[in-house]
Amino acid sequence: MTMSHFQESADGPRFTPGPDDERRMREPVFNRGAWPVLALVGAIVGGYALQSRVDVDTVAAAFAFTPDSLATGRWWTLFSSQFLHGGWSHALMNAAFILAFGTPVARFFGLGLPGALLFYAFYLTCGALAALGFAAVHPGQAVALIGASGAASGLMGAAARLIAGYGRVGPILSRPVIGMGAAWLIVNLIMAVVGAALVPGAGDAAVGWEAHLAGFAAGVLVIGPFGWLARRG
Repeated sequence: MTMSHFQESADGPRFTPGPDDERRMREPVFNRGAWPVLALVGAIVGGYALQSRVDVDTVAAAFAFTPDSLATGRWWTLFSSQFLHGGWSHALMNAAFILAFGTPVARFFGLGLPGALLFYAFYLTCGALAALGFAAVHPGQAVALIGASGAASGLMGAAARLIAGYGRVGPILSRPVIGMGAAWLIVNLIMAVVGAALVPGAGDAAVGWEAHLAGFAAGVLVIGPFGWLARRG
């Protein structure tokens, strides 16, 4: 989950699946990890291993995103904050989330180098848009946002559209997108009320549920243009 530290702060057109689409649908998500996703998971876990050896306040001051980051010229925190976590439980939970939803998205873009670069660009874009969504709800507040789950939520939104399209980019107003979106909305509304009690290892930090919802919406929307870039839309 994305953590915000308050101390520091109608179905669309039908698509008939062909043999290749049906084969992809029968493949379990975890049957073999796509290497771009495994590399990203390694960066999340390895990044926290390094972070845990450094003073947390120093790291947060330099790399966490806050709503006034862009006004102060710290634009890079839109991306660097995605690789910071509040603890091992936080990092491993996000790594598992990325593995689950990132694998079909990475395969959609392709497992060659161009596809991997598009996958990483998509991931970072979703994370940045999630952070901006968080900032829109907390304008001018001294709230630091860290964690990968805004970007991971974008992978979830993209995966929903790929499920709707049987491996291609399906309609936005489809059952998978609406169903997964509604479920994610309910989960995050509960988090907004209960707070970090549902997140292992969160401590006193608040959950950045606003970033989760903004990230999901970003993934649903931008998978279309990115699919066009990959010539896979």
